[in-house]
Amino acid sequence: MEWREYAEQMALLARDLLAQDSVQATLDAIAAAAVKLVDGCDAAGILAVRKGRAVTLAACGDMVKESDRLQGELGEGPCFDLARRKDGDRVYRIPDMAQPQPTWQRYATEVRKLGVGSMTGVLLYTDNEDFGALNLYSRRAGAFGEDIETAGWLLASHAAVALASARTIDQLEHAMDTRHAIGEAMGILMERHQMSEDDAFNVLRSISQHHNIKLHDVAQRVRAEGTEPA
Repeated sequence: MEWREYAEQMALLARDLLAQDSVQATLDAIAAAAVKLVDGCDAAGILAVRKGRAVTLAACGDMVKESDRLQGELGEGPCFDLARRKDGDRVYRIPDMAQPQPTWQRYATEVRKLGVGSMTGVLLYTDNEDFGALNLYSRRAGAFGEDIETAGWLLASHAAVALASARTIDQLEHAMDTRHAIGEAMGILMERHQMSEDDAFNVLRSISQHHNIKLHDVAQRVRAEGTEPA
């Protein structure tokens, strides 16, 4: 993609991101945009590590969550390297994952099994041992050149702003859990009672308001009981 066209696409993305109604929706849109806009990018995600625990805040592509899990579980990988560096560099680029990676050999071995040929990423923030990063993946080696760093920076700047508007990573993780629980509960109601998506959500919301119970707790109860709670 030519830089003029890319700039136009980024302008459209910025407008689209402003229209999102939540931090989570914004992060999801950024990951999807990376795959769409960056040549050679097969998957993208936003990883946060807090107190040694890895959390995938957004993912577009089936290898992202497993890659994040590996970095967190092993405590090593390109994101950890970048976060621990003292030179202020905030961008990494791994041209060929098949080449020796002495500082994170275990991660490299496992991530190659996922089909990752090359990676690049941008550090979004660091706070002692905690950090966030935008990661881009390609199934082929040599997919990301130096010019991709600019594209990564532009996408990362949007992600950093979105994260800055959330008070804590815990808040984001709770929001993801809530959305997942509500989605599953709606699916149960739709299947058991032949409801539409809107009707299922309205039932959950009505129970929440009538009994003064959080929507997340109502959804959890529906999931546990397999039907609409009494």
